[in-house]
Amino acid sequence: MTENTAQKTEQTRSTGKTHVLTLPTEASNADRQPHTYERWLVAKLMRMAGSPPIRFRLWNGDVIEPEKAEAQFVIHLKDPKALYSLVANPNLAFGDLYSAGRLDVEGDLPELMEALYRSVHRAKQQWPRWLDAVWRNHNPRSTGISEAKENIHHHYDLGNEFYRLWLDQAAMQYTCAYYEKPDLTLEQAQLAKLEHVCRKLRLKPGMTVVEAGCGWGGLARYMARHYGVKVYSYNISRAQLAYAREESRRQGLDHLVTYVEDDYRNIAGEYDAFVSIGMLEHVGKDNFPALAELIKRSLKPGGLALLHSIGRNRPMLMNAWIEKRIFPGAYPPSIGEFMSICEHSDFSVLDVENLRLHYAQTLRHWMERFTENQARVTDMYDAHFTRAWQMYLAGSIAAFRAGSLQLFQVVFTHGDNNQLPQNRCDIYSSPAAPEDV
Repeated sequence: MTENTAQKTEQTRSTGKTHVLTLPTEASNADRQPHTYERWLVAKLMRMAGSPPIRFRLWNGDVIEPEKAEAQFVIHLKDPKALYSLVANPNLAFGDLYSAGRLDVEGDLPELMEALYRSVHRAKQQWPRWLDAVWRNHNPRSTGISEAKENIHHHYDLGNEFYRLWLDQAAMQYTCAYYEKPDLTLEQAQLAKLEHVCRKLRLKPGMTVVEAGCGWGGLARYMARHYGVKVYSYNISRAQLAYAREESRRQGLDHLVTYVEDDYRNIAGEYDAFVSIGMLEHVGKDNFPALAELIKRSLKPGGLALLHSIGRNRPMLMNAWIEKRIFPGAYPPSIGEFMSICEHSDFSVLDVENLRLHYAQTLRHWMERFTENQARVTDMYDAHFTRAWQMYLAGSIAAFRAGSLQLFQVVFTHGDNNQLPQNRCDIYSSPAAPEDV
């Protein structure tokens, strides 16, 4: 191990596989006076970012104030090389430096990130083109069948114990909840989401449903228990499937729910409904035509499909740090790219709903629980891992609040299907959320 490099090892409890993350560390000269050009670099970086209300505190305690606003937050750079990393690639370095403890924040982290996102977004309208190379992201990794397994393993197989610490206790949902009333608990809002989806699909007893990417299986169990449908759920995360199957047995739903350890591309048969919650962002836009064909052949003539996915208002790459450190292969589609799935196979779009602010509220609940359990997370992994996930959750809250991320829920059917409801009254005839959980 060199003076400037430390190897960070994350051990996944469910599989025993080790991920090695190499990050720079630099403690030398951390108390020296900053050079004049280093102060200039900080000022230049802030002008590039649109002069957000952020004060910089350098490694020796010196302070650089924002040019155009009163400071609401403080970013503390712990060593000189942290500054150079941040200037060279802000999108990647900010998360790496925070995770390593070389950059710290005073103030509410999600609010700081939101202010930064909004400021950068405004500034980009006047940027010269060369600045895009500095504030750069990169193309997502492949989502082919073999690569998809590794991508999913990297994120979802961290261990069920880890996710159980901060997800809802009702259905272990790692997707956007539905806050039809703002004061719902996380458990109520997640069950409301499941009910909302079932109503949109107009499920009835005896129907068959296929689910692409089932997480910990909560939607499948909800559909089976409350609507009497038979569900086939596909997933390639072994840790999630182990939990899902055990819960299905415990709840006596094995006769209605089948969890299939296989890639969604291998779905076979015809079904009354096709549903996918939170998987489309992992599919990759190059695979959208194949997905459209899959849904077309999987859906009975009168069937309905629902896709629920993080998205964008326009095409844009995923943040470099999120794609590299947290969600490999991720690409949230724009609404136009989303609709290309329907256009490709001549589907009729019946309903489009944007739950963007619902996801921001979901993430706030997750982050509160994560923070309550951060000591346990650090015991399971280490402080670097804990800080990385704090940054991920905070940055996600900010992205949904600032509008750089959306959450689309789209219902569609075959273009010649006339077996359609006349209105949406049945979806909203009674509250989706249970009174108590």
